[in-house]
Amino acid sequence: MAMTAKRGVGRNGSRRRHRRSRVSSEINVTPLVDVMLVLLIVFMVAAPLLSVGVPIDLPKTDAKALPSQQEPLTITVDASGKVFLQEEEVLIEDLIAKLVAVSDTGYDERIYLRGDENSDYGAVMKVMARINAAGFSNLNLVTDPISQ
Repeated sequence: MAMTAKRGVGRNGSRRRHRRSRVSSEINVTPLVDVMLVLLIVFMVAAPLLSVGVPIDLPKTDAKALPSQQEPLTITVDASGKVFLQEEEVLIEDLIAKLVAVSDTGYDERIYLRGDENSDYGAVMKVMARINAAGFSNLNLVTDPISQ
């Protein structure tokens, strides 16, 4: 007895249907997790670089942080007495003129004064007095919280 193979007939004589594999409607989460981890690493590396660029040692206090809605102007006095407006070094005589030029809301502009812990108290007070005498009333001193 010779067996002849018929197309579409299986071993037990039943007809096989050719089924296509079903389309998977599941979301592949692995690439999503990979992208999220890469973004997390990028932001962890970039976050410290976004702080104000003049490195100083701020004094430690128990004061609470102020709520902020817009980026304030930052004036920094480093340990050697140099004055910086944002990240640009300015002469103390030119400070008020540049401050008026860059302030968006006029004399109501919020200004943060950062003084290095090792800087001369008089240098920080000179800057503070000039800002106050020029009419800027929203002046804040910046400190670091005490680590426990």
